[in-house]
Amino acid sequence: KVLDASTLSFGTRVKWFAICFVAGIVCSILGTALLWLPKGIKLFAVFYTLGNIAALASTCFLMGPLKQLKAMFEPKRLVATVVMLLFLVLTLCAVFWWNKKGLAMLFCILQFLAMTW
Repeated sequence: KVLDASTLSFGTRVKWFAICFVAGIVCSILGTALLWLPKGIKLFAVFYTLGNIAALASTCFLMGPLKQLKAMFEPKRLVATVVMLLFLVLTLCAVFWWNKKGLAMLFCILQFLAMTW
């Protein structure tokens, strides 16, 4: 029952949804603002990726994690989910291991596109 959304009251679920959703927006905006600093691409990639993860977490509070995972991995959403998760990881690899700023930016754009898909 721990992973079931019904163990939390509706008010609690909505509150945590809002907190995670706002945190996701703040992380994305903060990452964009930090992009213009020296070495800002790393901060941008981290905050943008954290923002997307927080956005995903926000819907977990409404639906529950298991229900969300089942929905994400339904056949009609499977490709979008795998692509989005892949680009989350590749963004961080591009900035921390490969030191490729352009590739990191491309992966961030592809994260966005996969999340909207």
